[in-house]
Amino acid sequence: MTALDAEGLPRGVPAGGGAGEPGGRGAPGPAAPLPDDQVDGLVAVLDLVRSGVARTRPELARQSGLGRSAVAGRVARLLELGLLDERGTAPSSGGRAPRELALRADAGLVLVAPLGASHLTAGVTDLEGRVLAVVEEPGDVSDGPDVVLGRVDEMLTGLLEGLGAEGELPPVRGVGVGLPGPVEFASGRPNRPPIMPGWHDVDVRARTSQRWGAPTWVDNDVNLMALGELVRRRDHAPGAVEDMLFVKVGTGIGAGLVGRGRLLRGSHGCAGDIGHVLAPGGGDVVCRCGNTGCLEAVAGGAAMVRRARELAEGGASPPLARALARTGELGVEDLVRAAQEGDRASVEVVQAAGRLVGQVLATLVNFFDPGLLVLGGRLGSTSDLLLASVRQGVYERSLPLATRDLRVEASLAGGDPGVAGAAAMVLDELFGREHLRRWLSRDASPGRRSAAA
Repeated sequence: MTALDAEGLPRGVPAGGGAGEPGGRGAPGPAAPLPDDQVDGLVAVLDLVRSGVARTRPELARQSGLGRSAVAGRVARLLELGLLDERGTAPSSGGRAPRELALRADAGLVLVAPLGASHLTAGVTDLEGRVLAVVEEPGDVSDGPDVVLGRVDEMLTGLLEGLGAEGELPPVRGVGVGLPGPVEFASGRPNRPPIMPGWHDVDVRARTSQRWGAPTWVDNDVNLMALGELVRRRDHAPGAVEDMLFVKVGTGIGAGLVGRGRLLRGSHGCAGDIGHVLAPGGGDVVCRCGNTGCLEAVAGGAAMVRRARELAEGGASPPLARALARTGELGVEDLVRAAQEGDRASVEVVQAAGRLVGQVLATLVNFFDPGLLVLGGRLGSTSDLLLASVRQGVYERSLPLATRDLRVEASLAGGDPGVAGAAAMVLDELFGREHLRRWLSRDASPGRRSAAA
């Protein structure tokens, strides 16, 4: 990686610009903050380069609507900050070939921790969201914030130590945390999460920011999975995903909404929390949230496993009975495997759950009118039978116009795209107006963190 100075910027690059600018070496003191329109211009240019829409100054001028001199000034400022770099030349359309611009991915690190109900994941990415290191292990989120976040800190420290063995590390610029429950995005605090005792109103953002000396953002796990899916699909076909409904089917059930290419969180951050809506025929089945008849309680992974155990113990499913005898436990993987092998009882359980999920999603399809419905999660992305059943339920109960061009597909990003999604969340916020303004200030620049910090 490129060597950085004590301020956490590439050597030879002023910490906040030239002399007399915010944070500049030799400056007599903090300069007046840049006006919003100038910061917005920097954000617009940086977004165009980050997204790959524009790579040269002429392309930036065409795409942004800014004049050539304005583009040149903003590019020069971003080069000074160490956020952009010039790499070779683009093909010439006449005259001198323009220099290609790229994000300085090695100007910082992003730490991510998308946590599930029964597993902990920690990762490190660069400023392009490229994963540099990742580790996952079993963990119970109900152990509480002190235990869980303490273990996450240890996992992240271990990853940084491993990366630090290869050379000096750039500074940590931001941290992204995902939690398997409702999160008020503005404050980063969980709000009465049903499966997370002891987490209500815990200031995860402040704790994590203090630990790592970097701004932190916290969201629910399904939103991060939706962002990760969006990133993966844009890599495959840039600009192809505009309106998407991402549905996680695992231990619990939830959804993430993408409208016009952006994640929709709602006023408080709980948009898409469909696991606790009333399911058709849900009856008096008690949910872990305390209500009865919730979709998650009758069609989630835990509900399917309970039904699978009943089948195994009652002798209705020989494959499930054998799996239970081997380990004394059953998981959704056992149920999916038995269904794939043609066990009739297991097939019926998966199909019934899929149809219920599809019927509830039909309401969202009619309401939101997405072009793409993606099934993800540890169960949703691995079972073709569940996908087919969800698709059937959606098409049976949705308006013909809403399903005319609707694609219902399994996740391209696999069972848990939360690492990519958490990094995308941090980078979108980090390069927005508020935090890019802080980047202009030496005093607010995130401090260096050694691997052992």
